[in-house]
Amino acid sequence: MADAPADVKKLSFERAIEELETIVKRLEDGKVPLEESVAIYERGEALKRRCEDLLRQAEARVDKITTDASGQASGTEPLDVQ
Repeated sequence: MADAPADVKKLSFERAIEELETIVKRLEDGKVPLEESVAIYERGEALKRRCEDLLRQAEARVDKITTDASGQASGTEPLDVQ
């Protein structure tokens, strides 16, 4: 995310997705001037990348529960995120 604005890099997932939803609504409304549309679209792309990065980080931390032959939880192992 090297090309994302510094403020986007600091946003939580919830705040980034909220702002992204606002941008999508504004663009779908069609009442934004062309130049502003391009600018907010670019910000939307940075927000989308931020959300994707945060989701990948969260997935990497999720553990998969392993079970024994009787179906009882026997431990955890790293989630294979492929």
